[in-house]
Amino acid sequence: MSLTMYQASIPVFVRMLDNLSGILDKAAAHAEAKKIDPAIFVNARLAPDMFPLSRQVQIATDMVKGCAARLAGIEVPSYEDNETTFSELQARIAKTKAFIESVSASQIDGSEERKITLKFGSKELNFLGQAYLLDFVLPNFHFHLTTTYAILRHNGVEIGKKDYTGDY
Repeated sequence: MSLTMYQASIPVFVRMLDNLSGILDKAAAHAEAKKIDPAIFVNARLAPDMFPLSRQVQIATDMVKGCAARLAGIEVPSYEDNETTFSELQARIAKTKAFIESVSASQIDGSEERKITLKFGSKELNFLGQAYLLDFVLPNFHFHLTTTYAILRHNGVEIGKKDYTGDY
């Protein structure tokens, strides 16, 4: 039995968004317990030239909502990217999860050869659906999830690998 495009995308995205939500819950609880302003975590970076945690979450959610929409051949939802609190980031994750769960397997399956074009200013990237998912979206999604995890771990939030990977 072959792995379908839907199976390789939406369930993976949903699981990891749930894990991300759990990590942010632990960060919020840590901030409250230690009497740390949550904005310190939301605005924290691993390095001065990297995006803060809030932008990491925004990009991670952008990756999966964009992927689901592009593979399905539907319009990509637009978000304002104005989240500044844990609760706002949680709402963004929930909104993203609801959107990707609304995209059916029948909309995504068979998209392996769908032409996908991304524009970044004057730069244009062209993919076929399978390469877009496997070579672009999944690595970028996990990079931004991992960076979010690393920012929080670096700042003392008591999270571990199981928080990132979830239960098996």
